[in-house]
Amino acid sequence: MTRNFFLRLGAALAMVALVAACATGPRVRTDADPNANFAQYRTWDWYTPIAMEQHGYSTWLSDRIKADVEREMAARGYTRATTNPDLRVNFQAAVNERTSVQTMPRSDVAWLWSYRARTYVAVPVWYDQTQVSRYTEGTLTVDLVDARNNRLVWTGDAIGRVLARDPAQRAAQIDQSIAAIFARYPYRAGDGQPIPLPR
Repeated sequence: MTRNFFLRLGAALAMVALVAACATGPRVRTDADPNANFAQYRTWDWYTPIAMEQHGYSTWLSDRIKADVEREMAARGYTRATTNPDLRVNFQAAVNERTSVQTMPRSDVAWLWSYRARTYVAVPVWYDQTQVSRYTEGTLTVDLVDARNNRLVWTGDAIGRVLARDPAQRAAQIDQSIAAIFARYPYRAGDGQPIPLPR
């Protein structure tokens, strides 16, 4: 019976670890203009110039972001229009080096000589261990701009550690970030009533 208990406990812990690994993703922050009328927006196009292409050339990363944004906008009923769009979409990416400082309580045993017992005695010792690590943090920002007034009406940031090294992993991280940003966008084309978002 004890063996079965530990087998079940081990399986449960493995499932919790698997779910936690799948649930990790970027932190997302959004902001919207409270005076914007989202019911009037049905079409969109790219902002010119796109902030990530301000040097005059595109990259495979910006092409990937564009493909993801086009998919997300279409899924919400927006139609791309190259003339007189209602919205213009802009995006930017930034990478910064960060420092993480973590302090964890530790315990150990110190062996002290006892003259009374004429032997070594184990004495528990508690202390704090500080770990300093450096990591790369990336921020991907998507802006929706009212084309007529050239005014920002909604913005979303995906912030997370940049762990991917090879292009396939980076592409997957971009896909995840764009999906996470638009998961917090509460409007559909031509509808000014926001939909409830998952918490």
